[in-house]
Amino acid sequence: MAEEIVFEKVDDGNFDEFFSLVEKLAEYEKQNQLDKQVKLRLKQDALSEKPRFEAYLTKLNNRYIGYFIFFMTYSSYLALPTLYLEDIFVLEELRGKGIGQKMFQFCIQQAKEKDCGRMEWCVYNWNKPAINFYKKNIATRLNKTYYRLTREQIEDFSD
Repeated sequence: MAEEIVFEKVDDGNFDEFFSLVEKLAEYEKQNQLDKQVKLRLKQDALSEKPRFEAYLTKLNNRYIGYFIFFMTYSSYLALPTLYLEDIFVLEELRGKGIGQKMFQFCIQQAKEKDCGRMEWCVYNWNKPAINFYKKNIATRLNKTYYRLTREQIEDFSD
């Protein structure tokens, strides 16, 4: 691809563009619409003095066309940090052009620089394009089942 791809850390100046892309991913994944409180929390968590995650926008020819989020977890088995890739998203009309590959390679480079023992993420079972992308990138599919407690379930939980 001859066009220039640039990664830009999310900040106050580009946060609205970032949030707009997060909304597009939520739509693609058939998740609930994001409300103002989500936007406020996301901004606070991204831009605070001690951010909870790192977020980058992807630009192609001065147009924001994607984003990715990652944060550190920890492997007790390796006694090393793990880079956890929460989101990687490219606008649908631009998929298949190598943009996601460059984003993924940037994340791998971050894992190397942060001396991570591994990099992990999860994919919805129905998301065949993403599954094929990770297979192409020699990722190992884990034999794990993820569970979740929602915020409401946590609040309702009794001892």
